Parts: sequence; C-alpha cells; structure tokens
Amino acid sequence: MALDTRELTAPAGPPSARVQWWRRPWIAPLALIVVAYLIFQIRPYVPESTAPLPDHQGFPLYYPLLVVHMIGGTLAMLTVILQVWPRIRVHHPTVHRISGRVYVVSALVSAVIGLIIVRFAPPVGQIGVVCATLLWFAFTLTGFVWARRRDWERHRRFMLYSFAIVMNNVWGVLIVNTIFAFGIQIDFNYLLEGARWIGWVANLMIVQWWLYRTAGRPLGLPARRR
Repeated sequence: MALDTRELTAPAGPPSARVQWWRRPWIAPLALIVVAYLIFQIRPYVPESTAPLPDHQGFPLYYPLLVVHMIGGTLAMLTVILQVWPRIRVHHPTVHRISGRVYVVSALVSAVIGLIIVRFAPPVGQIGVVCATLLWFAFTLTGFVWARRRDWERHRRFMLYSFAIVMNNVWGVLIVNTIFAFGIQIDFNYLLEGARWIGWVANLMIVQWWLYRTAGRPLGLPARRR
C-alpha cells in the first residue's frame, strides 16, 4: 500500500498560527474600549487652562509631568493590544518585539512619573493608586528581564500581569460613570476608594485564572524562538 507523502511533508506549524484572526473575538472590542477610554480621559486635560487639575501650588512641573505621564500611558495602552494579540506574536515577531519595547519604556516612564505626581491627587484612593503603580512597574520590568533571558513562559506570565494593571484604569471610569448614570446613591469617598482597588485586583484575578486554565498549552512562538 502506497503512503500519502503529503502527510509526511506538510509543515505542522505552531497551533496558534492556524487560528484565524476572527476567532479572537476579544481583540476588536479591546481596541475599541482602549481608544474610547483614551479619548474620554485625555480630551479634558488639553489645554491646561481648562484642565481639571488638582491644587499643585509650588510645583510648576506638575502639568508637564502629567502630559508625559498621559503620553506614556497612551502608548502603553495602545501597544499592549499588539502584545496580547497571538497572530502578531506568531506571524509578525518583529512587530511584537518593537511594540513590546515601546510598551516597556512607556510603562516604566509613566509609572515613575505617576508616583511623583500622585501626592497631588485626592487623598481618597491614593494607597490603591500607589499599589497599582508599583505593581505595574515591577511586573513590566520583570517581564522584560525574563524576555532578555529568553524564558518565554515567565515573560508571558508577568507581561499578562502588567496588562492586567494597565487596563485597571478602564474599570475605574466604568464603575464611577455607571453608578452616576443609574443614579445609585453612594458616598463619593467610598465610590472613589472602591474604583481605585476593584479594577486592578479583579484584573489580576482574571489573569491568574486564565494562566491556570491555559497551563501546559503551547505558547505558539515563532519558529526562531521555539
């Protein structure tokens, strides 16, 4: 009986490379949410004369640092979409690598500046913001270090943690505006404090659940990395 040589010579390819883009239904909504959030959040702060700034007397660098912080956060939120898109990682590793470096630099700069200017924010929720920012810096830097050491499993883990933190801001805006829209009566201090914690804690729990669920699944790396 003759063998069908096509079965012996056909390249297998990584499993995720065979997944069509439309089978990742969360990519497009994620991108739309990020863009809408950025427009909604950044627009009120330009120009400075009409920006809702807290009292920062004696610190003239506040607004310039805030602008850099927002630019860094914007770049981080845009490039992180490319980081979590499996098709980009598998088929366009150069795009994944370059956008990853942009994300790391943007995240680290934004996090450091955030820690500098957070003292001017309302006292309610400051601890939650500081915790989230410190974790964002630590997770991003750790993920980058593991990438440099070519430990892709740990790199993926910590960059997903970083992704969970950077998407925390979306939750805060959603929670506050949803409660206001439905006219729910709640003390504003409790609302602000909750918004500063719920987002990143919930995101980290979801990411950890996803890591447990996908444990042992092939990473779908490009051929030169596997």
